[in-house]
Amino acid sequence: MRYKVYLIFSLIMLKVALLCGVLSSFSFLYPEMLKNIVPFQQLRPMHVSAALFWIISGAVTSLLVHSNNVAVIQTANKRLINTAAGIWALTISVIFAYYTMNKYGGREYWEFPPWLCIPLLLSWTLLMIGYGRHWFSLKNKKPLYQIMWATGVLFFLLTFIEQNIWHIAWIRQSYIREVTMQWKANGSMVGAWNQMIYGTSLYMMVKMSGDKSIAENKKVYAFYFLSLSNLMFNWGHHIYNVPTTGWVRHISYFISMTEWLFLISMIQRFKSKISEYNKHKHLISYKFIIASEVWLFLNLLLAIMMSIPAINKYTHGTHITVAHAMGTTIGINTMILLGSIGYICKVDTASIKIKNAVTTGYNIAQVSLLIFWLCLVMAGLTKGYRSRVLNINDFQTMMAPIYSILKLFAIAGIGLLAGMGMIIYYYLKQLYSNRLHHE
Repeated sequence: MRYKVYLIFSLIMLKVALLCGVLSSFSFLYPEMLKNIVPFQQLRPMHVSAALFWIISGAVTSLLVHSNNVAVIQTANKRLINTAAGIWALTISVIFAYYTMNKYGGREYWEFPPWLCIPLLLSWTLLMIGYGRHWFSLKNKKPLYQIMWATGVLFFLLTFIEQNIWHIAWIRQSYIREVTMQWKANGSMVGAWNQMIYGTSLYMMVKMSGDKSIAENKKVYAFYFLSLSNLMFNWGHHIYNVPTTGWVRHISYFISMTEWLFLISMIQRFKSKISEYNKHKHLISYKFIIASEVWLFLNLLLAIMMSIPAINKYTHGTHITVAHAMGTTIGINTMILLGSIGYICKVDTASIKIKNAVTTGYNIAQVSLLIFWLCLVMAGLTKGYRSRVLNINDFQTMMAPIYSILKLFAIAGIGLLAGMGMIIYYYLKQLYSNRLHHE
């Protein structure tokens, strides 16, 4: 299978997301200077789509490489998966071509012309058939990470179809109905790719520690069903501001309080099981896993606060929502995926020069991300206070003190781009110079 091509494509998507993110922040702050060169309305969908495709592509690539290490994927299934990957990459290339021509459509997070969802759906269907046949061919008892991979692949297909249900005229007849369906589908979709990413994290913990019980004990299976309930019902806290029945809000609020307990429990058990020898043997991959734990705690605290309806009234739609999304996407998912890709690229056995460079990039990225995240939280609190408490309705007046915070946020974005850029560069260097990691 063309694993190197998959990995390269995924890392390119990450680089594009970071670059477009930095450019869009400066384009927002200095529109008169940059509107004719890199307008914000063009950069934003490029940034969002690249981030979305990085997470999905990175998650699928990781699970395919690790699945092949567990049991070799047969040739017929490889052909289906390779065809799916080709359609996926080609469609994404067309999407960005449309963005450069200022041609849009679709809905939030999927702002390209809607017909391009057809080849994406075809691609994922072929992937699910190829991977599904491989998964069902495994006769032995499947460890939890394999169950999570299959869960994520299946539910992504279901939520992707649901996300496109707005094409039905009856759905579009009611704005509230359509918005509710959109936010519900996008919230559940996050749960789907979390299954793939958390499954990858669990696999890495087992391999790095050498302890299979991490993925096979009763407690971790109980937490799996907890995370599955989050996938199915946690979307409710996305629609607090939409008129809906009270019980939906109450159930989703309760489930929100349990969010990420599964991954926290896994990491805690992993830390208690891994020996000092294995920790240093896989030090860089280990650092990324631990970084995701730190960001888990920070984002769990923020998510709990946001899930309280009385607080959500002030924070919804502010920069705090963006802080939550960025902290989750970069701090948790991206850290796990970079740990996974580093493990696949055998970066822990690379030269001292490469390991030091990746570590430097890691440190720069962590510091920059913390400043980046705190700036968004401060900007959100300021905006919520000025709009809800001070009742300032004029946008420019309300945003006046926030622009200073966002300038620091943009500078932190440059640091994040630099740190992540170093990691991406040396990962690509490893990919070109070495074979992939096989047990």
